[in-house]
Amino acid sequence: MSRNEVLEKLIPIFREQLDNEEIELNAETTAEDIEEWDSLSHIQLIVAIEKAFGIRFTSAEIQSWNNVGEMIDSIISK
Repeated sequence: MSRNEVLEKLIPIFREQLDNEEIELNAETTAEDIEEWDSLSHIQLIVAIEKAFGIRFTSAEIQSWNNVGEMIDSIISK
């Protein structure tokens, strides 16, 4: 799966979990760019992403992410 394919699959997950149909993502997007993306919604996002991709992240992986691009890299590496 390419980075772009992963990104396209993440967009509806973010929109649903954060209840905002206007969200647009790119590799540089961070939580600071999206008002609804707080610590609680971050956990909900992780759970939804793990379910959608059939993967599990370690705490270290999650804490290492600085933006959506790094999240995509983790997804692809799984």
